[in-house]
Amino acid sequence: MREIVPVELGERSYEVRIGTGLLENAGAEIAPLLRRPRVAVVADQTVADLHLETLRKGLGEIEMVALTLPPGEATKSWPQFTRTVEWLLEQKVERKDIVIALGGGVIGDLVGFAAAVLRRGVRFVQIPTSLLAQVDSSVGGKTGINAPQGKNLIGAFHQPSLVLADLGVLGTLKPRDFLAGYGEVVKYGLLGDAGFFDWLEANAPAMAAGDMDKRLHAVKRSVEMKAEIVARDETEEGDRALLNLGHTFCHALEAATGFSDRLLHGEGVAIGCALAFELSQRLGLCSQEAPSRVRAHLRDMGMKVDLADIPGDLPDTDGLIALMAQDKKVLDGKLRFILARGIGQAFVTSDVPREVLAGVLDDALAAKR
Repeated sequence: MREIVPVELGERSYEVRIGTGLLENAGAEIAPLLRRPRVAVVADQTVADLHLETLRKGLGEIEMVALTLPPGEATKSWPQFTRTVEWLLEQKVERKDIVIALGGGVIGDLVGFAAAVLRRGVRFVQIPTSLLAQVDSSVGGKTGINAPQGKNLIGAFHQPSLVLADLGVLGTLKPRDFLAGYGEVVKYGLLGDAGFFDWLEANAPAMAAGDMDKRLHAVKRSVEMKAEIVARDETEEGDRALLNLGHTFCHALEAATGFSDRLLHGEGVAIGCALAFELSQRLGLCSQEAPSRVRAHLRDMGMKVDLADIPGDLPDTDGLIALMAQDKKVLDGKLRFILARGIGQAFVTSDVPREVLAGVLDDALAAKR
């Protein structure tokens, strides 16, 4: 059970291999990339407890050294980044060696950034262990850490040499974490493939319940869409911004909740997609049916959909808009939004009147009170 999706970037091209048993067979997958039989692995403690020994056995004759970091979004910060880079230097990792990121989006982003700056760039392999990382953050070469001023504001584009998305590890995710990852899956249907969204409406409940064939299809289609967009626009000069559907709202909400487990990234993406479609409808870009359908599907999946679903207090409308203005997608001082003319028809714009945006947020916050 395996699919391969190529990411076509000339001399930086690589494969995303999706299937089961990839961890157990990691040595055979990674060996062709190695100059010497040795890898340095970085994982968070939760993932290490579950999967590090499987990876060690799967590497066979390849020597493995490993560093474990604390789990959670707070790890994507200067202290753990510094610790990682200095550990890699202590391990005498050379430019031709391979660093492995074993974990979810936090580990993938941090380790990729460490690989990007270590000796001005060493190669790395992504082994994403969350649904969110498998369909989104492990593909495309965006790496980085958070700053007090906002999320992902420090980083670099550094493509992996290989991505191994082992569907078997998804079985160890808590239901909330799996559904958070689903926020990124549904985003792909909403931004550019109405047929995929139709398929998700019919099949996502079975996929969430554990149907491996449906998981394979959902991950493969998501990765295909991301790979196509990244191949056209590697450094987000144009089309790649579409992948940020829901993220302008999401990043503001994550900052408002202190990057804590009050709101997981994929949950913020789902709420952000619902808000983006609501904003699109109020601007007359899409029918009233579109945001209703988005919300209904997210509700059917048992996901967070509204600001009212986020526990605890949130800033007022002005406070949320101020947090949006910190987003790295701001261009010439203007907020950039990914809006939609319908399901599967997203586009990028900076032409959103503040009063319409404020109206959407006012109503969403009022429903929370």
